[in-house]
Amino acid sequence: MSSQVRGGTRWKRFALVMVPSVAATAAVGVALAQGALAASFSVSGQSFKVSAEYLDGHGFSQYGGIDAGYAELKGDKKTIHPVAISSFRTAKITKMCQSVVTPDIPILGSVSLQLKAGGNGTPVKAKDLYIDIADLKADAEFSNIDIGVAARDASKGPAIKANENVNENGFAQQADRAQLRNVQQTAWATTAGTFKLSGLSMKLYNGVKECY
Repeated sequence: MSSQVRGGTRWKRFALVMVPSVAATAAVGVALAQGALAASFSVSGQSFKVSAEYLDGHGFSQYGGIDAGYAELKGDKKTIHPVAISSFRTAKITKMCQSVVTPDIPILGSVSLQLKAGGNGTPVKAKDLYIDIADLKADAEFSNIDIGVAARDASKGPAIKANENVNENGFAQQADRAQLRNVQQTAWATTAGTFKLSGLSMKLYNGVKECY
């Protein structure tokens, strides 16, 4: 039997796409707020925006890599993106906002998901944090920085993840501490060993509503 059609939209198909995504996002968000899960954010080949008032990271390293997303499964070169991978052994993030926009949803058009945490005096806390960055703007201060080491020799931050698309002989830098203020960045993926989102708030908006 064909799906019921109203106004040109196949509602069963629309529900199958939207409901599991929203339910899964809510469940993961609650678990992260309680510190119950390791975190991995990647939005099906989409970039997303992240802003923060302040990030205080210890054990920092940064090197080049490739974010393949779903390219390995699809054989689609358009889903392969060069990134700067920033990693921290530990990080505290004040007033963090993360947003992703899903365009071209039937009837609704664009829908934005916005996540906020780390306000009210209690920062977000992360361990073994990796961010695949496409663009970054911030006021930055580094302590005991080493510039020009090979990625394989960067020892202040966490180890390069297994199966990461990184040239281990390529350029890297590292520091004992990295402090970033007024952060605005576009990322393709974020992963962490643990990621506790204090004061978590997640909202869906009709239209485009990003963190900056």
